[in-house]
Amino acid sequence: MNIQMLIGGQEAAAQSGARFVRRNPISGEAVTQAPAASTADACRAADAAAAALPAWAALGPTERRLLLLRAADALERRMADFTDAMAGETGATAGWAGFNVRLAAGILREAASMTTQVGGEVIPSDKPGCLAMAVRKPAGVCLGIAPWNAPVILGVRAVAMPLACGNTVVLKASELCPRTHQLIGAALQDAGLPAGVINVVTNAPADAAEVVSALIAHPAVRRINFTGSTRVGRIIAQQCAGLFKPALLELGGKAPFLVLADADLNEAVNAAAFGAFMNQGQICMSTERIVVDEAVADEFVRRLAEKAASLPAGDPREAVVLGSVISAEAADHVMALIDDAVTQGATLRSQPERQGCILKATVLDHVKPGMRIYAEESFGPVVTVVRVRGDEEAIRVANDTEYDLAAAVFSRDIARALKVAERIQSGICHINGATVHDEAQMPFGGVKDSGWGRFGGRSAMAEFTDLRWITVETQPGHYPF
Repeated sequence: MNIQMLIGGQEAAAQSGARFVRRNPISGEAVTQAPAASTADACRAADAAAAALPAWAALGPTERRLLLLRAADALERRMADFTDAMAGETGATAGWAGFNVRLAAGILREAASMTTQVGGEVIPSDKPGCLAMAVRKPAGVCLGIAPWNAPVILGVRAVAMPLACGNTVVLKASELCPRTHQLIGAALQDAGLPAGVINVVTNAPADAAEVVSALIAHPAVRRINFTGSTRVGRIIAQQCAGLFKPALLELGGKAPFLVLADADLNEAVNAAAFGAFMNQGQICMSTERIVVDEAVADEFVRRLAEKAASLPAGDPREAVVLGSVISAEAADHVMALIDDAVTQGATLRSQPERQGCILKATVLDHVKPGMRIYAEESFGPVVTVVRVRGDEEAIRVANDTEYDLAAAVFSRDIARALKVAERIQSGICHINGATVHDEAQMPFGGVKDSGWGRFGGRSAMAEFTDLRWITVETQPGHYPF
């Protein structure tokens, strides 16, 4: 399918006429042809957002709310388009696409509810007759850089709260799912957002670094949010720091899933399997490390291996649980991590069968430090088991990582689990729940190398506004000279 960018309310090609092709990861067939934007095209989009900013920022909060609510409805009406686009571009199942659209619509509705909450406060002043206020104002043009793995959720998340706060946005689409991200812009246009309020830029993979750098450096761009790898996030953070531009970064993960000795094993197995294998393990919150007490490890691993073996994998257009990983290179990476661990003594509890980009769910037991998969993010349908003795060792192993986004603790004793959870270094921790859990109103983000800042509800308001101190003198002043 041929698509165009969205700039200033109009479909737009690259000025050079250049285009690039996204191919289906399973068949290799061309599924999307998109404009290969240059830095000049990217700047056109930022200019359009800057031109639309004054009117959008001045629009009343109720009008912005109505438009965002309409956008949520428009997004859901395009469910079939999103499902088709995600299957073709990323190998996602219909279930994952449906979840993406429903949660993304919820993110827009939550953002809509926040338009009247972008307020401030009156602060008591020591100066007689001085009315002092702290007031939140739109930051300006916001750049959202979204990934391919949960493309509708994360694409919408990149723009929803910035729009609610009165900013205009440029969404830099992923090179791996340009049509999916272009559909977000189309849905917002369907809702009646004014021209230039939402802009979508697509680019060829080889041009990504230049396009992103140009957008970050554009004078009108005042906020940047990025979801993706820690490696790229570090580059973006450095560029933003050099320009004194705040960045919100949600980066890699290596989520630990702690199974304490008194855990309900059936619940733990079901949650671990969901967290590890949903969307082929290609979620920033995916369960990558199961840290299990040796007292229950044998039985837990036996049940988890049975569960993993029962999950069908195949073409995402069929009735399967696991579809395709994003590329042959991603599949190669997963298999290399498994081979390295097995060579060093890890035990396969379910076999890593591969057909091209389709991988079966794999459970890898007796994983230890020194194996690549112990520390590296796999981002695929493989989960590791690290056996420990007692809660103290479980906490130590859970924290033995540079990544700290999501975590989970399973125990029948809630007080015990809460004490353990409080000592895990992660931005998110769920007790007796899966590591994969997202809601639009929750403060979402990580610590350490998993990023900084928070998406979601009120937490995101501070990310996309400037807090200003404004005073009004209500009586004549007294000055020393």
